[in-house]
Amino acid sequence: MNSPPNSGREPASPRVTATALFRQASAAGRAALNSAELTALLSGLGLAFQEDAVPAAPSTPVDLRISLNNTREFGMVLSAGLGGLDAELDESNFRTDRASVYAATELTDAGEFLGLFRRTLAYQRLACTGLPPPDARLQACFEQLLDLARGYSPGNPGTAFVLRSLKLNPVRVDEQLVVQAAQCEFSAPGASRLPRPIHKIDKLIHPASIGIIGVSASGMNFGRIILRNLMGSGYSKERMTIIRPGEKEIDGVKCIESLKALEGKLDLLIVAVAASAVYDLVDEIIETGAVESVMLIPGGLGETLKSREPAAALAERINAAHAKDGGGPIFLGANCLGVVSHPGSYDSWFIPLERLPKPQKKPERNSVMLSQSGAFMITRLSQNPWLDPRYMLALGNQTDLTHGDMLSFFAERPEIETIGIYVEGFKDLDGLDFAKAVRKAVLNGKQVVVYKSGKTAPGAGGVMGHTASIAGSARLFDSVVRQAGAIVAEDFSSFDDLFYIAGALHRKTIHGARLGAISGAGFEAVGMADSIESDHFAMEMGALQADTVKRVEEILVAKKLDALVEVRNPIDINPGADDEAHLQITEAFLMDPNIDAVVVGLDPTAPSVRALEESKLRPGYDIKDAKSTVHLMPPIVQRNDKPIIGIVDGGKLYDAMSAGLMDQGVCVFRNSARGTQALVNYIEARLYADALRKRL
Repeated sequence: MNSPPNSGREPASPRVTATALFRQASAAGRAALNSAELTALLSGLGLAFQEDAVPAAPSTPVDLRISLNNTREFGMVLSAGLGGLDAELDESNFRTDRASVYAATELTDAGEFLGLFRRTLAYQRLACTGLPPPDARLQACFEQLLDLARGYSPGNPGTAFVLRSLKLNPVRVDEQLVVQAAQCEFSAPGASRLPRPIHKIDKLIHPASIGIIGVSASGMNFGRIILRNLMGSGYSKERMTIIRPGEKEIDGVKCIESLKALEGKLDLLIVAVAASAVYDLVDEIIETGAVESVMLIPGGLGETLKSREPAAALAERINAAHAKDGGGPIFLGANCLGVVSHPGSYDSWFIPLERLPKPQKKPERNSVMLSQSGAFMITRLSQNPWLDPRYMLALGNQTDLTHGDMLSFFAERPEIETIGIYVEGFKDLDGLDFAKAVRKAVLNGKQVVVYKSGKTAPGAGGVMGHTASIAGSARLFDSVVRQAGAIVAEDFSSFDDLFYIAGALHRKTIHGARLGAISGAGFEAVGMADSIESDHFAMEMGALQADTVKRVEEILVAKKLDALVEVRNPIDINPGADDEAHLQITEAFLMDPNIDAVVVGLDPTAPSVRALEESKLRPGYDIKDAKSTVHLMPPIVQRNDKPIIGIVDGGKLYDAMSAGLMDQGVCVFRNSARGTQALVNYIEARLYADALRKRL
């Protein structure tokens, strides 16, 4: 057996030792370290290696698992959690962060990762031993591992080797950390994609000129629908060109024979031809240099077994073009619904405007939605027009532009406050670029809401057949992206809730996590209090100050409700409370320094509340009344910097009340549990974002 490098000399740095060990193993034709090499590597990291040995009297009979893994999506990831036999248990048996915690090594430090590790059952078991916490030893270990990961990561251009994995399991905590079994694998660095010229996304969303290929002169195909939508959304015919041989004009837009006949360079070319025609057309686009950005509408490129090889070759040719002067054109798609850009005055979706009108529901559109699935955006917007993004872009197969590219671009846009993203899968290492872009966006004061599909084996299979994406581990995605600063949604409904609440409350100040809950329905007040926890965060019910209690008692006396209501938090203010009572008590809670946010049930079914669009029993006692919640609540929301959530829990009769409030910027939910849970997740993310900015 070979002796470990540096034997008999002063200890070398862990990186120098690792490089020598990798060279030694590689020269022997191995891609993994042997026992002697592992002993040397771990010694350099400050760890004892006692292979297959169990200490006679372990100080802490708790098995840990600590690992570095080079993941396809996120590069180097540090993880820690339950070890030994417990490490074989399925993580789905545990709540988030209880079995294991994960972090991208480029986005964490040893102290932060130790904070994550404290959430695990493994750490809680260590705490139960009664011995002093081993925090210093653990943090020192994490620091050494993070340094090793950064030295041998796939993103390090100077490394001769890439660490594939370092698995330490089990690890016992004694006077030092004792590793009882270890594995370390490495490889040579692989090829990487060239960076895309993402500044050209500006041309994509604000094109001064648009060309279209694939418009029918006689029928209503996708290309013709796109043309009609462009005109219907206000884009000038004079700035459009149709590439179609044998035609002079279609719908008043001029036609030319080919790309070579263009008089100048196009900012955007929309390609709506059959998939089979795309391959040669892309080569022509690259060769002519006539286009800055391209939108590939056709599906079938990489989604089927037969198309995967030619689609991969197409992606390689597009990637190679980025090495040219100017970076070559950028490509959105394929299998791409298109783009809606309100500032660019164009809608290239192939959904007729009559099926999806896009009325402005905000004084200023300040959000963007990015999605691999166009249908995801369509259904979200159709069901909740108050999401109302400034830009909506479908990424499709990510043949060229990726999630990381798009988010990196919008993270720097000052007019964007919230970003909602639907992810099916990442290209290699783009998950890391995406997580870095999340962090950049959050540090720039934005909020990022993400939903990741493909969480189950059948779901992952469906993802592959839809946009040719490979879905990775759901727990890994959740941990890394949430640690980067994103708000991660569990399902479609929670995505809607979180994207909406992020937009509605973005300019509110988050002072803390103390909630005030108000309703005239007892079940609702209690339900709010029952909904203040998530897997890894909890709000608390704020303790009302004496002045607040007195103020609320005076309101109740004035409304003749004092004999029916006890002042507390949460408070059930009785179904007899009218609009003014609800809102006066809301403002009293907001004035309390022990309350950071208020959720108020607006009790639309209560007879004293002016909640109907038109009352037949009491004419004029409706939402048009100046004393209605629809008129009284918006000024309260505007003059208070704390978050306020209004709950309108009722059927279709109360849609007008809800819409009237939402149109004026009031954050409204139709269910108290959903509203409170969304607020909890939102405040958790905002407080974490504040902590990230303070660390700068």
